Formats: sequence, structure tokens, C-alpha cells
Amino acid sequence: MHITTTIAVVGASGRMGRTVLEAAKDPSWHCRTVLEVDAKTQDSQAVGAIDCVIDFSSAAGAVHAAQLAAEHGAALLSCTTGLDEEARRAVLEAAKKICVMVAPNTSLGVAVARRLCRDAARLLGSEYAVDLIEHHHHRKIDAPSGTALALADAVRDGSGIPLPPSRIHSIRSGDTIGDHSVQFSGPFETVRIEHGAVSRQLFAIGALRLARWLHGRSAGLVTMDDWLDDRLRHQTGTP
Repeated sequence: MHITTTIAVVGASGRMGRTVLEAAKDPSWHCRTVLEVDAKTQDSQAVGAIDCVIDFSSAAGAVHAAQLAAEHGAALLSCTTGLDEEARRAVLEAAKKICVMVAPNTSLGVAVARRLCRDAARLLGSEYAVDLIEHHHHRKIDAPSGTALALADAVRDGSGIPLPPSRIHSIRSGDTIGDHSVQFSGPFETVRIEHGAVSRQLFAIGALRLARWLHGRSAGLVTMDDWLDDRLRHQTGTP
């Protein structure tokens, strides 16, 4: 039996917001939208129950999304990158009342790539130099991308050594949706872990998948790793 997840989308008029709304029309996701929030939306009090707020907007929008989710007792999926300190505080404060996930990239493939980077950094060690190359369309403002920073964190978690900013290379050109490559260069060999997004629908589907997982969970901050662990338990039948 499938339970319908009722969502509100903050940043509904943006490219990703529109893609999420379109993806939610597929009945197989068992999602419905009750509120589309953009810069012109002022009154959010007259809506019905919300299970999860999905935010693809801006720093100011992320603050609004956190407040909206907390007001309605809904989970929050914060996907906006380049958050300022005020927005980060608002999201973390909301986690005291509701379930919150910060996911700059909602792709299953990127989540797996993060794990692979962490394991590679731990197994290869300091003998291998690490470079991270990320390429996005020319309209993307933040650099490095949130995904690049998450991959860099994975390398740090594996090796115990932060990846210097000089080893993170950002390209902003053309219409590339998102390509990331982490390169480990050692004696006589190079190991690369790569991910390429070919459609924004990837992130919309990922957001809906995560919204359904967040629905009904207890207050607190959860991560993509928590979701991956739960997914693995279900696939292997591990209690």
C-alpha cells in the first residue's frame, strides 16, 4: 500500500522547481502538490496539511522554506546551494522541530559517488594526489558547486586531510547540467570517479524519492548517507 506524500515546492517558478512539479504529476510517485512558493507567494497560512517542503530556491527562500516546514510540522528537504549563514542557521534551527535533510544534489548516483570517493581516499592514502573538476552551465552562480564540496568532504572523511581549494577546479560554460570528476593520481596510475547529469529530471525524481523517505520521520538532521544505509538494509533484508 502506497501512502501519498503531500509536498510544497519553494522556488516553484525556477528551473528545478518547475521540473519537480512536472515530475510530481507522475502517479507512480504518489505525490501531490498543495503549494507552489515563489517570490510572489506571501500567504502560506491557508493551505492544508503538508508532509514535506522541497526547497530549490535561494538563501532567502531557504529561510522561508524552513519556517514553512516548521509551521506545518512537515519534513524539509533543502536542496538550495550557496546558502549564507542566516539560511544555514534557519535550516539547523528547524531540525530541532522537524526532520531535515540538506541535499545539494539529490541524485542516487552522486550519493554513491560520495561513498566511493571516501573509500578511495581511505584506501589509496596520501601517496595519491586528488583533484576535483566540476563543470556547470554558465548561469550557475556558486562555485565550487554544492556537490563538489560534498565530494571534497567525502575525500576528507576518507583520508583525514582536507582537500585544498586549489585542488578544486570549477568550470562555468555552455549548458552543462552538472559533471563531476574526482581524480586520484598516484605512481603509474590514475583512478577517476565520475558522475554526469544529463537531465534536471534526475534531481527532481531524486527529490521526490527523498521527500517520500523523509515523510513521517522524527525531528532531527538526517543525511544522504542515512538514506543510503536504509536503502541498503531494505535491499539486503538486513534488520
